[in-house]
Amino acid sequence: MIPLLLNIIGRLIALLPEVVLTAVCVALGELILWFLPRRRRVLRSNLHHAFPQKPRAWRRGIARESSRRLVETALLSLAAPFLSEARIRTIASFGPDAEAYARDVGARPRPVIYATLHLALWESEAWYTLLSPVPLHDIGIIFRPLDSPSVDAYVKRTRGRFGMSLLSRKEGFAEALSLLRRKGGVALLFDQNAGMQGALTLLLGRVCSSTELPGVLAAKFGADVRVVYPRRTGFWRVVIESEPIEFDGTAAGVTLALNRRFELLMQRDELAASWLWAHDRWRNQDMPRRRLRLEAKRNLLDADLAGRGLDRMPRGTRVWIRLPNWLGDVVMALPLVRAIRASRPEAEITLLCGKGTVGLLESLAVADRVVALPLKGPGYLARVASLGDQYPDVWILFTNSLRGDLEARVARCPQRFGIGRAGKWRPLLSHSYRLPDGYDEARHHQLELWTDFLRFFGLARDPDLAPFVLPGAGRGREIGLIAGSQNNPGKRWPVEHWRALIEAFPERRFALFGTASDAAITRQIAQGFGDRVRDTAGSTSLQAFASELGRLDLLVSNDTGGMHLANALGVPVVGLFGPTNPVRTGPVFNAPRRILLPPGSAATGGSPLAQLPVQDVVNAVRDLQ
Repeated sequence: MIPLLLNIIGRLIALLPEVVLTAVCVALGELILWFLPRRRRVLRSNLHHAFPQKPRAWRRGIARESSRRLVETALLSLAAPFLSEARIRTIASFGPDAEAYARDVGARPRPVIYATLHLALWESEAWYTLLSPVPLHDIGIIFRPLDSPSVDAYVKRTRGRFGMSLLSRKEGFAEALSLLRRKGGVALLFDQNAGMQGALTLLLGRVCSSTELPGVLAAKFGADVRVVYPRRTGFWRVVIESEPIEFDGTAAGVTLALNRRFELLMQRDELAASWLWAHDRWRNQDMPRRRLRLEAKRNLLDADLAGRGLDRMPRGTRVWIRLPNWLGDVVMALPLVRAIRASRPEAEITLLCGKGTVGLLESLAVADRVVALPLKGPGYLARVASLGDQYPDVWILFTNSLRGDLEARVARCPQRFGIGRAGKWRPLLSHSYRLPDGYDEARHHQLELWTDFLRFFGLARDPDLAPFVLPGAGRGREIGLIAGSQNNPGKRWPVEHWRALIEAFPERRFALFGTASDAAITRQIAQGFGDRVRDTAGSTSLQAFASELGRLDLLVSNDTGGMHLANALGVPVVGLFGPTNPVRTGPVFNAPRRILLPPGSAATGGSPLAQLPVQDVVNAVRDLQ
């Protein structure tokens, strides 16, 4: 039934005037862009990744033309069995290089690999032997069989009517080898995603999986390798081009050379508009459970980089990380940002955070970009949605709020990863890591939980706990004190305890830090100590605060973001915990630190901080000096 329907439709298309067919291509091409949102996003995302330097209007124009040419190609494929030889010769021809090579192979037969790609009007390549200026025999095309046996038989019969053999990927490989032994030719596509069986390579700045089959066959039989492709010159008008591929005789050499030739072809606007950008060419490395590592049967990336003269991976995979809102949580997430960089070295990492932390994160140089989230208010979601025009590939959420999930969703990021908890429904995530049954978060550090979360999505490296070094950092002679706490007054050690600590070290200088809201507390602590105690509360930006911390000899702090920041900068820290839980939120970087709890406290905290004796803190400071 289906072959009969294809016959009827194909005959009708072959008879329709060109102006009607052109109108159909324009209409259906627009419908693809408007009514297939996933396909539209793949198309536009691929173009944005491949040509980020091009104007948006250029990319949109290429997307529209590629969509129309896809329809044009489909119409030609349906009509091709009903086009006469005479008509085919009027709409298709060989280019000069293709003609010269065909004559040469006709005179001196030898095995040839014809590597082809998904350019518009690819059906015309089945006419290769018809258009050749000399008789060519023994050319087979490796193709993927269709699921329907009747349709598969129809396609093989119609495409092979001019002498080209269609060789199934499953059963035709032996015949392909036989053709090459008989000094024939084998044609196959090289621009498809090769899945887990392919080799990792670069293509237009992104890691992908490439087939090694052309190279394997060429190396085994000493075959020529030619890139053969249709160059569209008008509606259903095409010139078959043929270009040689120079390689080092190895299978890997062919694979890499073919990708580089593809990149050169895509520099021509006419060919770029003809390629199938709606194809998920780069999707092999986006499987959710493997998203945060590179994995394939073979890895040719080192050879590819060397051949391109590059000393590091181009950062073409766009990983966006929504950081937590509180400074301490932001700092605790940074070891995992580094781990993602090491696990996926080709990732362009973008950190999304509040405006106040942008400067600090930029100075730490832990990511490629730091983007401030728009301020709340009218138009907030529209401004977040505009971030989607940068086509992030994956959005990792260290937050647990509906707001964070909504940000990722309205930005149209296809993969949105977060943590799922019992009773916490997060329908806007695309994938979530579910906490194991009975998991007690109070007995696991936040970093441990986040590490398990990212490993679920393929992270292959441990958190990097080495402290950061800010430019100009160097130990000073001051002891820093952070006596406030922005989000919980119960985490504050009493003023009289801080004053007693200062009195215990009469020979030392101290610096008090805090926000403007902490200034009343710090004034009480500093009162009467003269210039031996410097009060900076409310007078420094976050970035300046970090610079000040980096020059301290030691810091004593309540459980605050500043404590975590000092620890991240390698400053010895004495952390004072009372009602909060150091098991879950203690400092994590590999720098000297002492965590103090009131006597008799549980390991997970919960006691009033006022019960922590001054002498315990004094002893800890002396131990770390």
